[in-house]
Amino acid sequence: MTPRVAIYARVSTTNHGQDVTLQTRELQQFAEARGWRAVGVYIDDGVSGAKDSRPELNRLMADAHKRCFDVVAVWRFDRFARSVSHLLRALESFSALGIAFVSLSEQMDTTTPTGKMVFTVLGAVAELERSLIAERVRAGLRNARAKGKTLGRPRISVDAMRIGRLRAQGRSIREIAEELGYSRGVVHKTLGNRRPIEAATIGG
Repeated sequence: MTPRVAIYARVSTTNHGQDVTLQTRELQQFAEARGWRAVGVYIDDGVSGAKDSRPELNRLMADAHKRCFDVVAVWRFDRFARSVSHLLRALESFSALGIAFVSLSEQMDTTTPTGKMVFTVLGAVAELERSLIAERVRAGLRNARAKGKTLGRPRISVDAMRIGRLRAQGRSIREIAEELGYSRGVVHKTLGNRRPIEAATIGG
């Protein structure tokens, strides 16, 4: 069966000599040389690569989940993905769907053993980056606690007795919350505690 290829191209502006046909022409020539059949061309013209959502990229990803093609071909990584993590997420989606990925300029082709190896290395680097970020966050929290800093939401002073009196008068939790300026969760929690003190300090 002849592999079906989807071609994706993007230029951020129509000015400065950028022409999307340069990308699509080279990609179509590459597909023909490989004996692949082009079944779709997706072009985001005048769309910034920094955007999470691009009309044609969104359509390509939707068609990928419908298994409309077997290979996605792009001219260069930065024409397709806004970051390494974005690229890896897309490649992981394609891999799960059984779709290969080709970047012409970087000579990455996951239909080949070398391309599969590059994908594995990129995935390992991304996982390392995620681990390092998580460890930096944990280290920052430990450092903040060591300096006596209070983490989380600020605590508020709640008049439990007044809440109890209003409830005894038949007021609803919503009405009590609105009158006293508390959240409904705070009112509900205070009533649930039912502690015989005038004021209790609980999380907001």
